[in-house]
Amino acid sequence: MSILETRPFRWPDEAACERFAQALAACPQIGDLSIELDGGLGAGKTSLVRHLLRALGVTGRIKSPSYAVVEDYVPPRLNGLPAHHFDFYRFSDPREWEDAGFRDTFAAPGLKLSEWPDKAAGMLPPPDLRLAIEVNADDSRDVRAQAHTPQGQALLAELARRLASQPGRPDGQPD
Repeated sequence: MSILETRPFRWPDEAACERFAQALAACPQIGDLSIELDGGLGAGKTSLVRHLLRALGVTGRIKSPSYAVVEDYVPPRLNGLPAHHFDFYRFSDPREWEDAGFRDTFAAPGLKLSEWPDKAAGMLPPPDLRLAIEVNADDSRDVRAQAHTPQGQALLAELARRLASQPGRPDGQPD
């Protein structure tokens, strides 16, 4: 899988994760993307998804799809397009992805957010964007964003632009 661009970000705290999600939600490309979230247990993958879905206008409970594998939403700010939150943690064989019928979901328009994508390795189409989240000793997060498609690259450029203009920037740079 080729990487077109990589950018580092830093989340010193939960508020920075939320600002990152809000900036991501404001990008015009967000409605029809596949984003993979990589990181260990407790890295902040589900927190990011919750902040993102809230920023896209989802109200009510946003559940982790650990047992259901996928939770579906129709965020008001996606103009009728769905958002699918996947968690492949419990997969023991990547072929479970195919057996579950997710090929059609990934081929259709909408936002696809995938936690533990390595558990469906070889089955998932290439993501537009991959976010690798690493927890530091001080509980901050280092995030490596990789664009794998031109659409992901456009999103990454727009995201960086939006974050650079925010106070309390989650990109590791001083205000």
